[in-house]
Amino acid sequence: MAPKTPYILIILTITLILCGTSQAYSAEQKYKRTIENYTMPDVVLINQNGAKVRLKDLIQSNKPVVVDFIFGTCTTICPVLSAGFINLQNKLGLDSQKIHLISISIDPENDTPKVMKEYLKRYRAKPGWDFLTGSRKNIDRVMYAFNAYIPNKMSHYPLTFIRSPADGTWVRIFGLMSSSEFLSEFQKVGIK
Repeated sequence: MAPKTPYILIILTITLILCGTSQAYSAEQKYKRTIENYTMPDVVLINQNGAKVRLKDLIQSNKPVVVDFIFGTCTTICPVLSAGFINLQNKLGLDSQKIHLISISIDPENDTPKVMKEYLKRYRAKPGWDFLTGSRKNIDRVMYAFNAYIPNKMSHYPLTFIRSPADGTWVRIFGLMSSSEFLSEFQKVGIK
């Protein structure tokens, strides 16, 4: 029986390696990327400083714009999306002033300017990252415009939108990206 033991160990080792590789591959998060055209509603929202802003003016700038939908008390995908925003700002360094990051609240009933300002402070957001809220009606209009409407904030999607200033098209990213994937996606439409 002793001669069979090494063979069994070899077979078990190979099986464990293959299973581990298979599990690691299937656990890898992939995201879906599409190019879209969106028409923004002309709505006035409120930023973290309590100032009224026209969403169209923020989006239709000559800077690349990155948008996501989050809420201040979220403990699931919002922190991951927000970590992506601050990591992008950090990786771009001084060039982070050449982009505009916009997080739009999907919980306008609770996301007051104070809540949003504290949220951005918690993530050490740099200038150029705005958190916007507004009336439920206006928030819903924006979510519909991005084809991102959800009736319940607890079941929102991991969506990131990157607008190219060159042609106004949007890269719609469904899923979560690593920091390097986010930077790569941004560089495809943003600054180099």
